[in-house]
Amino acid sequence: MSSDEPQNGAVSERRDAVREKAQQVQARQSRARLIRRTTLGAAAIAVIAIVAVVVTWTVSSSASKPMMSPANVVNDGFVVTGVTGVGIVSDMGQADASVEGAETATPTPTTAPAEGEPTPTATPTDTPAVDIRVYVDYLSTGSRDFQVANAPQLTEWVNEGAATLTYYPVAMLTAKSNGTKYSLRAAGASACVAQHSPDYFFAFNQALLAQQPEVDSDGYSDSELAALAIATGLDGAKVVRSCIEDQSYASWAKTATERALQELPDTDGMALTGTPMVLVNGVQYVGKLDDPKEFAQFVLTVASDAYYEATPTPTPTATTTPTP
Repeated sequence: MSSDEPQNGAVSERRDAVREKAQQVQARQSRARLIRRTTLGAAAIAVIAIVAVVVTWTVSSSASKPMMSPANVVNDGFVVTGVTGVGIVSDMGQADASVEGAETATPTPTTAPAEGEPTPTATPTDTPAVDIRVYVDYLSTGSRDFQVANAPQLTEWVNEGAATLTYYPVAMLTAKSNGTKYSLRAAGASACVAQHSPDYFFAFNQALLAQQPEVDSDGYSDSELAALAIATGLDGAKVVRSCIEDQSYASWAKTATERALQELPDTDGMALTGTPMVLVNGVQYVGKLDDPKEFAQFVLTVASDAYYEATPTPTPTATTTPTP
């Protein structure tokens, strides 16, 4: 019995030593796991904090930069008060074939006289100017066809004061340029010219349409748009280039398009459904876009209606016959 007791005691001590060592290893592993969890948690919190800071900075930066709007815009449109650089119409090969031989007609209303009576003709001094509004997308082939065909007579009417002409740049085809948003950028570029060199807006509008890129192509870059604008001979080339390349009015063009899709000003609820949309005294033109004679006849008809609606009918004056 006595010889077994020391042996059993030694075995017990070894077991205790192994158990204690295992407990120490387990404790170290637990501490290591705790450290890893703490480190990963801290890293996750740091990432979340960084993301939050970036989002907050982005939102606050956007909010601190209000949308720029052209100062001379009227109901999202630009009024052509005069045509400068109109020679650009004949300088562009794409325009020449379409406008060659085009006839212009001044929208002066006439009426058929009774037999034997002279034909009354309203002169520009007593005829109200016709209000022509054109909603244009610079990637729309229809917008190009209308502008190229009708530019000569539109120019004549504006210069003679027979018509007021307003263009409304919109961006309905923004998704049709391989992700470059050409339609939107071109509309913003036209606003830059209207803002900084308004006398050349008509010429730039003509250039954008006569030299229109293909649908589903990249379109012109901002630098190329700026070069196209400067080629019209406009004033303030440096500020116009900066405005176009910075896309200063792209956000405005997007918002203006959204407004037009909801309701057009002064139309009793009419909304933009496609481009071009041409309104003459509020009446939509639905004829051939590339036929200037048909459009001129439409304008003459609308102008005639407006003239005779505005002209008061003479009231007969009663006379008294004296009684003999």
